[in-house]
Amino acid sequence: MTSSSKNSSRPRLSTSGHDISALTESQINELAEKLTPEERHIMLDHGTEPPFCGGLLHNKGDGVYVCRLCALPLFKSQAKFDSRTGWPSFYEPFDPDHVQNIVDESYGMIRTEIRCRRCGSHLGHIFDDGPAPTGKRFCLNSAALQFKALDSPHDALPSDV
Repeated sequence: MTSSSKNSSRPRLSTSGHDISALTESQINELAEKLTPEERHIMLDHGTEPPFCGGLLHNKGDGVYVCRLCALPLFKSQAKFDSRTGWPSFYEPFDPDHVQNIVDESYGMIRTEIRCRRCGSHLGHIFDDGPAPTGKRFCLNSAALQFKALDSPHDALPSDV
């Protein structure tokens, strides 16, 4: 998808230079056609995968975790840590502009949901019990992410949609 097919003729760029212009409902629906029913439930219906079963929980590769729907880079492998919670966890996002924090009052709790800034997909939640240097734990659903390995230090980051 080119930037000319997005909402405006001028893309909104993140601090790291990625296009974070909001996708239209039509674009989201088109991209969602490639999702499995589980991925669709988690990302578009704000579901949660069971703990300790996500495919990326034990991934230790060098690379970038991108949004499964729109491929926006979300988290670097260097920020991943074992939270022992059963979900992939990170102490900081790839770029703070790439995630959106939403107050979530479901299930009788007050939490902070995190969504992809570009497509609005549900990623998981953020908590204040992570390691230094941020003290944050971005607790994510593997089904909402896709891992892009960097085979060498000179590999480019995943391209935008």
